[in-house]
Amino acid sequence: MKFPASYLPPRSKLAPAVILFSGGLDSTTLLALAKELGYAPYALSVSYGQKHSSEIHAAKQIAAEFGVVRHEVIDIDLARFGGSALTDHNLVVPTTPGLANEIPSTYVPARNTILLSLALSWAEALGGLDIFYGANSVDYSGYPDCRPEYVQSFELMANLATKAGVESHAEATRFRVHAPIIYLSKAEIISLGLSLGIDYAKTVSCYQANSAGEACGKCESCRLRKMGFAQAGIADPTRYSI
Repeated sequence: MKFPASYLPPRSKLAPAVILFSGGLDSTTLLALAKELGYAPYALSVSYGQKHSSEIHAAKQIAAEFGVVRHEVIDIDLARFGGSALTDHNLVVPTTPGLANEIPSTYVPARNTILLSLALSWAEALGGLDIFYGANSVDYSGYPDCRPEYVQSFELMANLATKAGVESHAEATRFRVHAPIIYLSKAEIISLGLSLGIDYAKTVSCYQANSAGEACGKCESCRLRKMGFAQAGIADPTRYSI
């Protein structure tokens, strides 16, 4: 399969890559892409105190089916801090679009910086230099940590704040934070994933999925996912509770 030049292949055969893996549509596409490009995939899922665990169950199943080298599920409790409708039981997940340019209440304070830092730690411990992150700046919720400049800044920090980065004297031995879907629409992400053989019915993207992994069909994540399948001209395989 021929990929764009921006989809960087491994610098050595089966080089380890840590993939931030939620079990959702975007991160499953990332996992399949990293494997197709020739990386040895190490999947990292984080149970961060979100209100449901269905996506973690999906991540475990999908990671096993993809035959990742190793799948780690890390437990941290960002619910202790609150501040997000995804972790705070006093806040309701919105089911209607917010105002333009408004960061929604589903933003979890600094979550992705924490997750990327965990991925960086594991990558360095593995002797790897590649992290895959499912940031998207097209069909997304306006989160500040999904912008290209954020990804670039984290990559710069990774090479300033680690033993591997500081001791590196060549571009070929520096950390890379891959965000290959950052400029893709949801429809384009779905089309890419289907070309890689993904069964999206097994993925969970909903902000408030039930214990069976069925989606609410109303939250922003569900709306974006529905729109993506519609625009791609593909029947939506998502399991909905309604």
